[in-house]
Amino acid sequence: MKRKALAVLLAATMVMGLAGCGSSKDAAATTDTAATEDAATEDTADAADDAATTDAAGNSIEGMTVAFIPKVTGNAFFESANDGAQEYAKQWGINVEYMGNATAGAAEQVEVINQAVNSGVDAICISTVDAAGVSDALKSAQDAGITVCTWDSDANVEDRALMVSQGTPETLGKMLVDMGVDGLEKRGKDPATDEIKYCWHYSQATVTDQNSWQVAGEAYIKENYPNWVNVATDNYYSEQDAEKAVTVGASVLANHSDIDLIICNDSTALPGQLKAAQNAGLTKDDITITGFASPNSIKEYCKAGVLYEWGLWDCQIQGAMGCYVAAYLAAGNDVKVGDTISIPGIGDVTVEPNDSIAEGATTGDINNGVVLLPERAVFDESNMDNYNF
Repeated sequence: MKRKALAVLLAATMVMGLAGCGSSKDAAATTDTAATEDAATEDTADAADDAATTDAAGNSIEGMTVAFIPKVTGNAFFESANDGAQEYAKQWGINVEYMGNATAGAAEQVEVINQAVNSGVDAICISTVDAAGVSDALKSAQDAGITVCTWDSDANVEDRALMVSQGTPETLGKMLVDMGVDGLEKRGKDPATDEIKYCWHYSQATVTDQNSWQVAGEAYIKENYPNWVNVATDNYYSEQDAEKAVTVGASVLANHSDIDLIICNDSTALPGQLKAAQNAGLTKDDITITGFASPNSIKEYCKAGVLYEWGLWDCQIQGAMGCYVAAYLAAGNDVKVGDTISIPGIGDVTVEPNDSIAEGATTGDINNGVVLLPERAVFDESNMDNYNF
């Protein structure tokens, strides 16, 4: 049954990979993998029976406790990631404690980290709000003998062991721009020749992942669309605050009445920007808005005709992977770049160097590196109801 589950995952990976490598138009037409994902989920329990908590040559993770820390609680992306982590945790025999704060701030995350340390967890798996702001707290956790891993948004590489990343900055930055290009074309613009006025709206300047996508996206625009004009002197930030995202979104529209494209590489900023556009009576035929968010959080705006498409990856798988690798290392298993970790019910992943996601980053000799999530998807009206997260 394990071979069957891995075969299904491989098929999903081949299809979903098109979302990051091809055009958004092609990806939207080929990333409907709900049936595949259902089959993989159906086989997870069988795979777990075959290799429940022990890697082929590793120590058992059964009984390990992982503190799973999001940037902010109450956000659909992070709540969905926790759902995935909890489901897989039952099958692996580990405990996942979801610990977070409703405010996305470094000080709040430090409090949560300290709480996790004091509660005696074996490992921490965190999506950081501010890598520098939580650095001392993560170092203290490591000094206390707790394994620290990251997912979604990285810490300083010396402050953690493994990072489970949703993709390289180049892949994700290109995906964001390509979705924007597709939306522009659908409403009659020619991105290759027209002067496209655009800006970025996301959480904050201290968030590692979103900033890296924006930087890579800007480089991609400069190379492929030199006629585009970024109308903002700085990016717009709404600090993962749902109400502020609407307010900032309204400011974008008020300050730039002739803007063509708004890219929201944040799962709070995107629905907020869409709500602001809807409040202003704008539709997908008036302005192109796209970005990253869970399908369930954006469906209502797609049905209302406010946007054409948006994208993401399977955050439930990512959350589960983060908790697994944290428990795996906490159990006394060691890995180095090039090693394979077999995750029951999900598949084999390879440890990559840190510079695969952060240019110039060094990698320690042991228990330090990156594991890449292979799948990404583009959602639109034709396939959004096939996903449930």
